[in-house]
Amino acid sequence: MEIGYRGATACVAAGITYRQLDYWARTDLVGPSIQGANGSGSQRLYSFRDILVLKIIKRLLDTGVSLQNIRTAVEHLRSRGVSDLERMTLMSDGASIYECTSPDEIIDLLQGGQGVFGIAINKVWSEVEGSLATLAAESLADGSLVSQGDDELSLRRKRKGA
Repeated sequence: MEIGYRGATACVAAGITYRQLDYWARTDLVGPSIQGANGSGSQRLYSFRDILVLKIIKRLLDTGVSLQNIRTAVEHLRSRGVSDLERMTLMSDGASIYECTSPDEIIDLLQGGQGVFGIAINKVWSEVEGSLATLAAESLADGSLVSQGDDELSLRRKRKGA
């Protein structure tokens, strides 16, 4: 079953304001991949992946990375599969953002001698899953609210065997 999360739900799960969500959608930083706004009163619907990227953007902004550098990183994230994201750590020195997929890559970056911070995507993933577990989702088939156990998140967990 395909489901989406409304803008207000995406904001709560990602820890952002609705104003940020709206601005990022209008400037094509992160838009709703399930259903865009098409007229007054229509609802945007965001996927789990969209919300994950929104939370990553929020983390990067909180650490002082410029929106221009974040746009470059988001373009890179869009080209990756969902399973690739779960194994990735983003590292930044405040100016540039680096993708690290192994401990060796992280060590190499740290040996450069400059201060860096990291965002382990799998931890952000878990936080988003936890937030969405208590929030409402919407079925694409009929627009009804989806009960816990039938949503995208629960189906993911069942497939993973968790």
